[in-house]
Amino acid sequence: MLVDLKSKSQVTIPASLIKKMKLKPGDKFDITEKEGKILLTPVIMVPKNQAWFYSEQWQKEEAQVEKEIAEGKVQEAKDKEELFTDLGLNE
Repeated sequence: MLVDLKSKSQVTIPASLIKKMKLKPGDKFDITEKEGKILLTPVIMVPKNQAWFYSEQWQKEEAQVEKEIAEGKVQEAKDKEELFTDLGLNE
């Protein structure tokens, strides 16, 4: 697809790509240059106090937990007393 660079450094993203990528007005993009190409990557802005959840380490641990849940390697306590006992927190 060919698009024109407008006078204010603007480029129109074709409607077919907008629909395919499910983009909407106000979406943010990371723009980079690689080997003479301009790359636009849609990004989601996350509040700083929630960024921990998206860290590589946290996501790795989340994936492990999801795997263990899928494999049935989880236990459910019937009440808080049983939970505390299982965790060694009851005296």
